[in-house]
Amino acid sequence: MDEFSRLRARMVERQIAGRGIRDRHVLDAMTSVPREAFVEAQLGQRAYDDTPLPIEAGQTISQPYIVALMIEAAGIRPGDRALEIGAGSGYAAAVMAQIAEAVFAIERHEELARIAAERMHRLGYHNVAIRLADGSRGWPEEAPFDAILVAASGPHVPDVLKHQLAIGGRLVMPVGEPHGVQSLMKVVRSDGDEFTRENLGAVRFVPLLGVHGWQERD
Repeated sequence: MDEFSRLRARMVERQIAGRGIRDRHVLDAMTSVPREAFVEAQLGQRAYDDTPLPIEAGQTISQPYIVALMIEAAGIRPGDRALEIGAGSGYAAAVMAQIAEAVFAIERHEELARIAAERMHRLGYHNVAIRLADGSRGWPEEAPFDAILVAASGPHVPDVLKHQLAIGGRLVMPVGEPHGVQSLMKVVRSDGDEFTRENLGAVRFVPLLGVHGWQERD
């Protein structure tokens, strides 16, 4: 076992399973995905720290526990089609791709979308599609989705995203003011226009910018 494999196994044991994540699909996926490949080379030794890390375009990769928490809450299973909004480095999409049949990830930063797509190709995640677009609109051409993860906080859960869920589909998204404490919300589509909501606790995310999110300031 090489150094990164040891660090990855320790991360899953201490940061993920040790903090209450029990979904075997999630634990196995996070044990498999090389997080060091999703950060810049000089940060590779910190890839398994319990903290967000900087990535290209002035953005960050979420701490591993938050990625695991959101994927577990979304209940992703083999055969599912999943949508991620805010692909960033592509790490969470890669973790989901270890479980789901297909993952569709949207990124608004051109540099990040390009680098994430290159990583997916290089690492062999052929069931992931990366799109450069306004994530707050979702990806209606590929809907419905069994799970939607939004890695940015909005003023509310956009209706356009809720209606891209399959019946029984799960959406996990932070809601709240930018640059403050937000609530991680889980929304389940129980019927055509019926949705249940659950507050999973306090989190901090960057704002969801777009037509159905916060408006970008000049």
